[in-house]
Amino acid sequence: MSPTVLVASDDAFELATLSAALRLQSVNVVAEAGTDEIADNLYKFLSPQVVLIDLQFSGAEALKLVNKFRKVNPSLGIVLMTACPDLRLLGLLEKQIPLGAQVILKKSIADLTVVSHAILRSIAAVDAKEKMSWVDSHGSLHENSFTSILNEFTDIQIETFRLLANGLSNSEIARVRFVSEKSVEQIVARIAQHLKVLPDRTQNLRVVLTGEYFKWIGAPRH
Repeated sequence: MSPTVLVASDDAFELATLSAALRLQSVNVVAEAGTDEIADNLYKFLSPQVVLIDLQFSGAEALKLVNKFRKVNPSLGIVLMTACPDLRLLGLLEKQIPLGAQVILKKSIADLTVVSHAILRSIAAVDAKEKMSWVDSHGSLHENSFTSILNEFTDIQIETFRLLANGLSNSEIARVRFVSEKSVEQIVARIAQHLKVLPDRTQNLRVVLTGEYFKWIGAPRH
């Protein structure tokens, strides 16, 4: 029998279309939540076996929410959706992701068999106390399923990239990371090189890199 599933996303269109599509695939979606308060109440009332949730749900509250649910049900299956292929860009480490969680790129959601597989796998994985797994578009489960230009980045470069995109100046980043401002300038230059952002006097490098950052995490830009 298909496990009961709670779907949570604060993108109303994504929530409605994904839930409806999964039901057509015989996935037992029992409820949808657009806010953390609704998700919390539905979880208490329905006790779903799996939570399928946007990793950046409700202002990046998804992990806090599913960890809370896991305290109630240690066998809860967790499937995290994200547009970002490298969790470091979100300031996350893999060890922070709940055991057994299946992480799926949103670009793979078009293949509903992948989502269905991840839902079923999430229950077995938590029971086996496996660490988190990426699920690729072919439904295979293994670490580093996705290769991208981000793999070339060191942890220091990723963190600098994230801080820059959050509006910190080079001097502020230097203070946060306890390094010299010159070191930060060199790191920013390497980030631009990795992303193939060429020097252009008509463009502000920081603005261009910030745009690249938001592109990689899948955030809308207006």
